[in-house]
Amino acid sequence: MVSQGLFTALLALTVVERLVEMGVSRRNVAWSLERGGREFGFGHFPAMVALHAAFLVACGAEVWLLDRVFVPWLGVPMLVIALGCQGLRWWVIRTLGPRWNTRVLVVPGLPRITAGPFRWLRHPNYAAVVVEGVALPLIHGAWISALGFSVLNAALLRVRIRVEEDALAWMVQQEAAS
Repeated sequence: MVSQGLFTALLALTVVERLVEMGVSRRNVAWSLERGGREFGFGHFPAMVALHAAFLVACGAEVWLLDRVFVPWLGVPMLVIALGCQGLRWWVIRTLGPRWNTRVLVVPGLPRITAGPFRWLRHPNYAAVVVEGVALPLIHGAWISALGFSVLNAALLRVRIRVEEDALAWMVQQEAAS
C-alpha cells in the first residue's frame, strides 16, 4: 500500500512536469508563430495528447486496481531509467530553446539544430518518450500499461516522425530556394 502511494505521488509529479512542459510549449509556439512559423500535421496532435494523458491514468489504475506490487530488482532500475529520460527530455528542451514545443512548427530561415543530443540522435525526445513509456509503468509492475502505451505510441510516432521529416524537408527546400 505504501509503495502504491509513492508510485501515485511519482505519477502526480510527472503530471506536474508535463504541465510545466505545456506552459513552455505554449510560450514557444507563440514565439514561433510570431516569426512566421509554419505548422505541420496538426491532425494527429489531439490523439497524441490523449494517449499521453491516458497513459499516466492507466499506470495508476493498473497498480491500484490490479494490485501490482513493487519489485525492487525491477522497480529501482526502472526509476533510474525514467529519471534519465526526464534528463534527456529537458536536455532536448534546453538545446532547442524557444524552438521546442509539443507541435511541429518550422520557423523559416532558422538552421536545423545539430547540437546537444541531436549530435547522436535524430529524434532524441522520442527516444526518451519510448523508453519512459516502458520504464515508468514498470517501476511498479504495470506491464499492461507499458505494453499498451508502447504499441499505441509506436503507431502515433510513425505518423509524427513522418510529419517531422516532411517539415525538415520543407525547411531544406526553403533554404535551397533562398
